[in-house]
Amino acid sequence: MSDTPDDLRYASTHEWARLDDGGVVVGISDYAQDALGDVVYVELPEVGQEVQAGEEIAVVESVKAASDIYAPVGGVVEAINEALDDGPEIVNQDPYGDGWFFQITPDDETQLEELLDAEAYAEQCAAEQH
Repeated sequence: MSDTPDDLRYASTHEWARLDDGGVVVGISDYAQDALGDVVYVELPEVGQEVQAGEEIAVVESVKAASDIYAPVGGVVEAINEALDDGPEIVNQDPYGDGWFFQITPDDETQLEELLDAEAYAEQCAAEQH
């Protein structure tokens, strides 16, 4: 089973979200990066871009496919992980750490509560494998 940290919230579309001092940091789950295979390119949003929860905000491309990335919360993009421009494979190596995608200042932090907890997300992933 893939790694599912308890301190994160998860979207059913396989993004994770972590509230920290600067806002909500977002990436894709270990399950998602494993399903994608080797990540070769990440198209990140623009800093300052406004986004609604559930809206397409980025694209990750792998040797297998391209997948849309959705904003787990609404708000303004405050930062992007520029390291992914030169090293998209970081997403495979460290999806919950250095492989983060972007950071959003949320319009409403309570949107995080609407996301799945680690247990519910792990159950969803297990169901998808069958």
